[in-house]
Amino acid sequence: MVQKLEQLYEGKAKRVYRTDSPDLYLVEFKDDATAFNGAKKGTIRNKGALNNQISAVFFRLLEKRGVPTHFVELAGEREMLVKALEILKVEVVVRNIAAGSLAKRLGLPEGTALPFPVLEFYYKSDELGDPMINGYHIRALGLASPEQMAKIEETALKVNGILLEYLAGKDIDLVDFKLEFGTHKGGLVLGDEISPDTCRFWDRTTREKLDKDRFRRDLGNVEGAYEEMFRRLTGKKFE
Repeated sequence: MVQKLEQLYEGKAKRVYRTDSPDLYLVEFKDDATAFNGAKKGTIRNKGALNNQISAVFFRLLEKRGVPTHFVELAGEREMLVKALEILKVEVVVRNIAAGSLAKRLGLPEGTALPFPVLEFYYKSDELGDPMINGYHIRALGLASPEQMAKIEETALKVNGILLEYLAGKDIDLVDFKLEFGTHKGGLVLGDEISPDTCRFWDRTTREKLDKDRFRRDLGNVEGAYEEMFRRLTGKKFE
């Protein structure tokens, strides 16, 4: 068992700690909730524990399907042992159904199915509000090499295909989701989390939102939505 050492970083949703292994970090998921680049703040009961365990389900699935991730193992209810990554400052958003900012930007009714997955890229910068960028910006700023971006696009679409199929079996539509990547020992690896914080999940039948949009839009029953996602993915009630 690795030993937890000093805190390296604290973000809006997680704390990252060094361990006594130089190749491994410990990630602690928080109950803090933010939206609109931190303009709205709150707390969602048990969010950290739920996101930690939901992310583990997805990372294990992706690893089995040949997608390298930073996940090593769960280290507690709300802690995860991960590979130490050098994070690339490019966030990738994969969209299958128009919702949120895409619906507003393009004037599409929310819920419009897109004819194929749409990839968007954002500059990972809290100070700048994570602005949308394109391949030219990425090259000009030196955020990632063309080879890395080609691999990121390929991997993002592969992840989308895997998750769409898996979630359809749970009666869930994967509307859109955010991915982050980093490098570990020279290889490109999927990092961060895959959870109701970073994805839009809708019930396929009722279109009920089972994600952080319930917090963003003051829809209520936020905890219940996260717990329902946990139940559908694990077959167990969250205790």
